[in-house]
Amino acid sequence: MPLDTSITPDRIAETERLIRPHVRHTPVLHVDMADFGGAPGPFALKLECLQHSGSFKARGAFASLLTQAIPATGVAAASGGNHGAAVAYAAMRLGRPATIFLPGVTSPAKAERVRSYGARLVVTGERYADALAASEVFVRESGALAVHAFDQVGTLLGQGTIGCEIEADLPHLDTLLVAVGGGGLIGGIAAWFRGRVRIIAVEPEGSPTLARALAAGEPVDAETEGIAADSLAPKRVGQIVFPIAKSFVERVVLVTDDDIRAAQQALWDKVRVVAEPGGAAACAALLSGKYAPAPGERVAAVVSGANTTAVRFD
Repeated sequence: MPLDTSITPDRIAETERLIRPHVRHTPVLHVDMADFGGAPGPFALKLECLQHSGSFKARGAFASLLTQAIPATGVAAASGGNHGAAVAYAAMRLGRPATIFLPGVTSPAKAERVRSYGARLVVTGERYADALAASEVFVRESGALAVHAFDQVGTLLGQGTIGCEIEADLPHLDTLLVAVGGGGLIGGIAAWFRGRVRIIAVEPEGSPTLARALAAGEPVDAETEGIAADSLAPKRVGQIVFPIAKSFVERVVLVTDDDIRAAQQALWDKVRVVAEPGGAAACAALLSGKYAPAPGERVAAVVSGANTTAVRFD
């Protein structure tokens, strides 16, 4: 599988300029491991949980919708939740109809996000693969434009714009931890940096899509279990993503559901950042010690989404 030559830093920078009016330049929060009960040492959090629609996915959604002709029947997307919410949001802002397919595993918070943006919502099957199959039938029958959650050039270019922002805000960064499901996020970011920053993939033990692919030498089916199954368990990593990850991702770190829960709780307790399970996975690698920075290593983690009802207000 050769590298897709269309996903380059120049094209990512061009995409960043295109989507800039529609997405937020999300902030970086500087924290210390001592705040979380560890040995003193700084690290940074890229807060994509503060992006429109509640996750980084808005970037790929706008990139896809702004670079393709949209038919009268609108756009269609299958998602564990965040991509669907992002496509629904982008379609709403651009005045286009959207039909979103979610599996039964999707959290109520994400389904409600989709509804709130006025999209037609179809809940079908139990996992992402079921929703994807249903969306593909709909696209064939309706002529709607398919917007893939991770294995599409526009999606990867949009997600890669996070790399632009991180480099601008953290110019001396050594290492970036990124959670992986289908791989659109890590693929876009890795294509931007192209080895200039160490990229560490973080996956739940229950859905190790990239770890399985790297071991096999190609994308293969993996388990789709665990607390983050609605965002990090698409069955297999993307075909476009895989050669990028193989070239530019240093390694994969696996975390447990308990690690992720603890990271969610710590982010809320210590810095009042709300993260869904998938959104907290990269941080979980640091806080659990599964990834241990070397002395002086400048590290950041992407907090990728906040679509959860875990925090309630009276």
